Amino acid sequence: MSKKKGMTLDEKRIKMLQIFYDKKEFFTLKELEKIAPKEKGIVVQSVKDVLQTLVDDGLVRSEKIGTSVYFWTFPGENITAIEHRISKASKKIVEAEFKLQKLKEACEKEKIGKEDTEERQALLLELEELKAKEDQLRKQIAKFSDADPEVVAKLGEKVKEYKEATNTWTDNIFAIQTWCKTKFDIPEESLNKQFNIPDDLDYKD
Repeated sequence: MSKKKGMTLDEKRIKMLQIFYDKKEFFTLKELEKIAPKEKGIVVQSVKDVLQTLVDDGLVRSEKIGTSVYFWTFPGENITAIEHRISKASKKIVEAEFKLQKLKEACEKEKIGKEDTEERQALLLELEELKAKEDQLRKQIAKFSDADPEVVAKLGEKVKEYKEATNTWTDNIFAIQTWCKTKFDIPEESLNKQFNIPDDLDYKD
């Protein structure tokens, strides 16, 4: 007989959260080490590590009361931690959009190939990083959707705002491309190569 495949860390994290969501109580580590193996199939040796990852990510809260440390979280409570991460990402998009607008103004005064080339490349790299962060957040939402449906409903609106901000920034890049092509009569392929603009740059659906 083949051995039963063990749970991944993400699966253990979700099951651990379900303990808190189902019972809506405060627990010590010893209590969770008894409950998790029996009700969720999480081996006792990994309970502490799994719990710590949830605490580090702000999905479970902990507090020392007297000589004991208690852990707790409730449905919808971890929305704050995830919203904070989205807020930071959105702030970076706004800052990048402001920088891009400044570059657009500079482009109207100067010709192509000057000192702003490296800064443009840095902004395009930052755009890709922000898109990657958005994808990570979407994956995190998917992982915890079964454990906390309320998170999905609230984060849906945040993701929409995040996508709209990203599309605004992308629109500004297209505007610069159009202006430069018209002003200096340069083919789009050459312009993209000059400023390291990806050929597949497009709006987020």
